[in-house]
Amino acid sequence: MKSMKKLLFIVILALIVAVGVGSCAAGLFDFGSGDSNSTNSNVSGEINLAAAASLKNAFDKDLIPMFEKQHPGVKVTPTYASSGDLQTQIENGLKADVFMSAANKQMNALANKSLVDNKTNVQSLENKVVLIVPKDSKANISSFDDLKKVNGTIAIGDPESVPAGQYAKEVLNNTGIWGDVESKLSLGTDVTAVLNQVSQGSADCGIVYATDAKSDDNVKVVCEAPDSALKTPVIYPVAVLSNASNPDGAHAFVDFLQTKEAKDVFVEYGFTIHE
Repeated sequence: MKSMKKLLFIVILALIVAVGVGSCAAGLFDFGSGDSNSTNSNVSGEINLAAAASLKNAFDKDLIPMFEKQHPGVKVTPTYASSGDLQTQIENGLKADVFMSAANKQMNALANKSLVDNKTNVQSLENKVVLIVPKDSKANISSFDDLKKVNGTIAIGDPESVPAGQYAKEVLNNTGIWGDVESKLSLGTDVTAVLNQVSQGSADCGIVYATDAKSDDNVKVVCEAPDSALKTPVIYPVAVLSNASNPDGAHAFVDFLQTKEAKDVFVEYGFTIHE
């Protein structure tokens, strides 16, 4: 009889333990999903994004809608321009929470003025610099050296404020042809303006990022800038700004850009992930 009671006690105790473990496991899973929801609920309101013009297609068509879908009630408002122009606007009080530049130069300048939360500064993407012509061009251009023979217009970004123009000038200097082509240059306010000049045929050729060339069927790539001519890597950093009015949203957005799904989108648009 005692052994039966002992066995019954053991069975009841085992059932209690099993139920307890199951409840804890369910609680753990509930906590996980609750934590995800609470993270989403911490992100609200408007997130103001200042981004290089070359990022417009990726953000507008895919990344911003993806982020807003993950965070219902959040609105991301972008401002696109050359990185140098955005730097100046931020220095002059542009309402922005996140800055994504097409070069480290502009990000570092803002960091030196304590306008960037440097702990969040991520070297995110890489791009290539390419020489393009209109799709139906009959011009005999197959290399940067051929630009010396161009009788018309060569479009580049303004080297004073546009990273794509700064990279273009570096290539033209390092290939030894800056002096031969300087008088032929048409300076765009950002890389999109350069792309449009070539796409619409108002320039014989132009120097843009590979991602921009990929986005427009009316241009074709002649060649890529050789490594020996472009010693400054085309790096895109992203960071939260120190005076962000929505710091929680800004941090969430920068974190989102580092996820695999966001990186996959950037790759689709022709960027390389900087490791």
